[in-house]
Amino acid sequence: MDYQIKEEGKFRYIEEGEGDTLMLLHGLFGALSNFRYILDSFKGNFRVVIPILPITEMDIHDASVRGLERYTHEFVQALSLDKFILLGNSLGGHIAQLYALAHPEKVRALILTGSSGLFESAMGSSFPKRGDYEFMKQRTEYTFYDPKTATKELVDEVFEMVNNRGKAFRIISVAKSAMRENLATELHNIKCPVCLIWGKNDNITPPFVAEEFQRLIPHADLFWMDKCGHAPMMEKPEEFNTLLEKFLNKISVSA
Repeated sequence: MDYQIKEEGKFRYIEEGEGDTLMLLHGLFGALSNFRYILDSFKGNFRVVIPILPITEMDIHDASVRGLERYTHEFVQALSLDKFILLGNSLGGHIAQLYALAHPEKVRALILTGSSGLFESAMGSSFPKRGDYEFMKQRTEYTFYDPKTATKELVDEVFEMVNNRGKAFRIISVAKSAMRENLATELHNIKCPVCLIWGKNDNITPPFVAEEFQRLIPHADLFWMDKCGHAPMMEKPEEFNTLLEKFLNKISVSA
């Protein structure tokens, strides 16, 4: 994305637009580019903030989903954010749930898409294999309904992460922590409006996961996207943005 990456102490992030704050949290193998369509569509009416989560760079003792939630809180404090809308994909959704539970006064609304927190199968029955490009290509394609969405550029980014021993070790540590952190008994405490946008063909957090989120969270709307996998905002950006806008308009009217 051709956007300026800002720096504030240890934090690196994109910040575009003005208005109510919409903060976006990417997943385990995610990057800023995952959200380019949301950013392009909503920066005209919102202050869109996307922190770069230091998943592959953080101290190994903090390499966990709760460590990333603490990092997110420090980021919120550094930017003095308040009463913002929080959107998370995959692991980013897991972090968003933990943040909303720990700091409910900060979160005006929550959007989860392909989120972990109840069940996920990011790598199937195995963890990343270093040096095996074809394996990572297949796993990246598995993320989407249409494997062509997994461009060579995207596969190269993922392969570079797992082929670095230090980065791969942190990825595995975070992934294992996410599997341990099941939030089923805590989700009833999320009182803000929640929007679930889910691909009907999500292999990583299958449709039953979305249905369980809707059952456990008191004020959750669920929207389905057909012929769509684990990252709807990338695979079908126009449809995703239409659903997101519908939800944002709804909470604006009710505010």
